[in-house]
Amino acid sequence: MKITEPPRTPARRKTDLLARLEREIDIWVATADTEGVPCLVPLWFVWHEEAVWLCTRLANPTGRNLRDGRRARLAFGDTRDVVLLDGDVETFTSVEVPSAAAEAFRAKTGWDPREGHASYAFFRVRPRAVQVWCEAHELPRRHLMRDGVWAV
Repeated sequence: MKITEPPRTPARRKTDLLARLEREIDIWVATADTEGVPCLVPLWFVWHEEAVWLCTRLANPTGRNLRDGRRARLAFGDTRDVVLLDGDVETFTSVEVPSAAAEAFRAKTGWDPREGHASYAFFRVRPRAVQVWCEAHELPRRHLMRDGVWAV
């Protein structure tokens, strides 16, 4: 999209967002530890039942931050097609994870963390706020979700 094109409607932005959640495989995951030290890493993900599912080891900073902080900001890498998703995090061991979510993750990524080391955990990020925009002319009406409720 170029700035000379008319801005997308919020409904179109939501459609584009949902398509992107289906096709992308990597998402940036921003967390912070109890001291407020930030951590930013890309992780594989799957969009399943209105939530983003991630998987990483509990022993690494991101895993600990997701479990302990219970909040995350997720983003895609393209700075001209911005998606920011703030969400609440729930942690599941490989044994506790709902099988449908783990299977959706495996089907999308080709990797089943349940077959690996027990230190892997799944994290369900339920969106609380979502912003979507391309270029400055789409900044107005960029909030597609607030307080966990779609605005469109």
